[in-house]
Amino acid sequence: MSWAVEEWKEGLSPRVLQKIHELESQVDKLKKERQQRQFQLESLEAALQKQKQKVENEKNEAATLKRENQSLMELCDSLEKAKQKISHDLQVKESQVNIQSGQLNSSKKDVERLEQELKR
Repeated sequence: MSWAVEEWKEGLSPRVLQKIHELESQVDKLKKERQQRQFQLESLEAALQKQKQKVENEKNEAATLKRENQSLMELCDSLEKAKQKISHDLQVKESQVNIQSGQLNSSKKDVERLEQELKR
């Protein structure tokens, strides 16, 4: 089959044949270069898609972490309020204990005084 392709070149001058050969070589070279560039383009497109996916994954992870952080902040606020309430309740109970302790001491003194009076 290549002989049929080459048939049209018969009878051409050596100078023209040389130029045709140079042009064919240049075409082959350009085809190879185009294939290489196409491969590079496809590789770069694949890398770009991979980076886009990575960015998307990182955005999703950041959003998840932001929600988790918000939830933890709300939990901390809730725990802080509970701590303050418990602390207040403890202060109230300590105050009540102190009052009752004072009343107990007063009652003990009254009992001792009454016992002393009875002994007399």
